[in-house]
Amino acid sequence: MLRETFDEVAELYDRARPRYPDALVRDLARVAGLGPDSRVLEVAPGTGQLTVPLAGFGCRVTAVELGPSMAAVARRRLREFPLVDVEVADFERWPLPGEPFDLVVCATAFHWLDPVVRVTKTAQALRPGGRLAVVTTDHVAGGTTEFFHLSQPCYRRWDPATPPGLLLRDQAEVATDTGELERAEGFQDVGVTRYLQDITYSADEYIDVLHTYSGHRALDETARHGLLGDLRELIEGRFGGTVTKRYLHELVVATRG
Repeated sequence: MLRETFDEVAELYDRARPRYPDALVRDLARVAGLGPDSRVLEVAPGTGQLTVPLAGFGCRVTAVELGPSMAAVARRRLREFPLVDVEVADFERWPLPGEPFDLVVCATAFHWLDPVVRVTKTAQALRPGGRLAVVTTDHVAGGTTEFFHLSQPCYRRWDPATPPGLLLRDQAEVATDTGELERAEGFQDVGVTRYLQDITYSADEYIDVLHTYSGHRALDETARHGLLGDLRELIEGRFGGTVTKRYLHELVVATRG
């Protein structure tokens, strides 16, 4: 399964993947009323990109991570927070504890969960009035726009399945589909808040990020090596060794009825 490939590069994932904007974390904490008495369940925490700032609010966090290598990195990063427990398990099969949670959060991973299970199980995990928070991350137009245009021939060369004319969409054209939560019997008051961040990468840093994407990891070794080599040459030869990438994060919050 593609979602299991991240565990193969846990250390690189932790180093290369962007952290979430401070404003997003603050808004999540405010909406969920996080504090020392809060009980939080994080689904698919990865190496703790969101877990670490959440733990800083003093709440008790149970983090359920599928990959043992990812979980090991998360435990190392969270060792200063004794109220955080990182468990290795498949969330869909993980037995819910008897005491419900105040917040269930899943960052950039909800789409990997079984759609038959994810909404009903997160609802079951929450107390009435508790919150489900889903964070999405999209790649949108912005930053070094010319680089992303010029990179498309590289993708078509090494991955023939690349659709012709594939370009990053403007942020106005990107929106998370909240219909699944709005239709769910267990949730109400679904709201969405958006956050943008631009990150500038050196050639090495950008290639590291691409090494953590499931689509790039799914390529055979020859194609992946060729693609990343062409992209590195483009960054260093045409853009002075750095490119800027724009991310759109959406914080989707729903209340357990």
